[in-house]
Amino acid sequence: MRIGIDYTAAVNQGAGIGRYARQMTRALLELDRENEYVLFVPTASPEASRASESAIVGQANVSLARLPVSERALVALWHRLRVPVPVELFSGRLDVFHSPDFALAPVLRARTLVTVHDLSFRRVPECFKSALLSYLNRVVPRSVARADIVLADSESTRNDAIELLRLAPERVFVVYAGVDSRFRRVTDQGLLEDVRSRYSLPGRFVLSVGTLQPRKNYVRLIEAFSRLSDVEDVSLVISGARGWLYEEIFRRVEELGLSSRVLFPGYVAEADLPALYSLSEVFAFPSLYEGFGLPPLEAMACGTPVVVSRASSLPEVVGNAGCLVDPLSVEEIAGTLQALLDSPARRADLAEQGVAQAARFTWSEAARVLLGLYRG
Repeated sequence: MRIGIDYTAAVNQGAGIGRYARQMTRALLELDRENEYVLFVPTASPEASRASESAIVGQANVSLARLPVSERALVALWHRLRVPVPVELFSGRLDVFHSPDFALAPVLRARTLVTVHDLSFRRVPECFKSALLSYLNRVVPRSVARADIVLADSESTRNDAIELLRLAPERVFVVYAGVDSRFRRVTDQGLLEDVRSRYSLPGRFVLSVGTLQPRKNYVRLIEAFSRLSDVEDVSLVISGARGWLYEEIFRRVEELGLSSRVLFPGYVAEADLPALYSLSEVFAFPSLYEGFGLPPLEAMACGTPVVVSRASSLPEVVGNAGCLVDPLSVEEIAGTLQALLDSPARRADLAEQGVAQAARFTWSEAARVLLGLYRG
């Protein structure tokens, strides 16, 4: 088979779907040396070239199809203006084409798959800027209508896709994401202190990782942190790039007088994340909605106890190996954090359970399931 993969998210997005696309593609290429793969990338910058080619070094069955315009121009061409320029124009014949980022490009004859990572734009539309909300509500229904197969990251997201996009259940399949093997407890003190110094991290801290945006529920997390007692030596570290509608996050920190204890190191490089997770005492992820929830799983793989929302896919992913809270209850979030910070024994018990739970999700298994769907 000749399999095309839209690799633009892998090139252009550092976190989230970009990481998903890079890691899933890497696992596919490690598993499958027989079929031919074509990775579609936008007009190459030096950074884009390095990011793309790092996934295919030494593989005879992989090539790049360089799209002649930027990703922004492609979105306008394919999804706003709906100009039917097929991907095969840039690659030649394809048997399968997979878009891992919600939007499916025009295709001539290939069998098509599109991954819908979550339905947050339908479940929590108030968390989106109007332009992005309008785009997703327009493009995602069109894409899933044209796709032969729709992929979801969890049973929760599959159920949402069937309900909210009115899809036939037999067209929607779950392919769980995985945890990269690099995510394990870091014990090298030199490496830990290098990361602590690089990001100016405090001695003891509760960690949260994710783009700064309303869906991550950081305002309630900050309010919960402000209620903790007898932990004046503990800080809250929220790591992630600024996304949208994040101003209220910083405003609430100022109002609560927590500027010295709530820290924002910004985007942390993938290579530094295992050490970041390992340095933290508790990982908190009270998101309003997730299609999968990779950060808590990575934290668990690194032996850090997690507190997550009792909502959407998170109970499915974390299982009994983490603490579940009502994301709308500041009191419950605070009480759960307080109990964990006060009990080293409870933290150790959850850490052990978390490592075992995270081991159930591997990219190699994800690639095996996905390859089976490619083959039909």
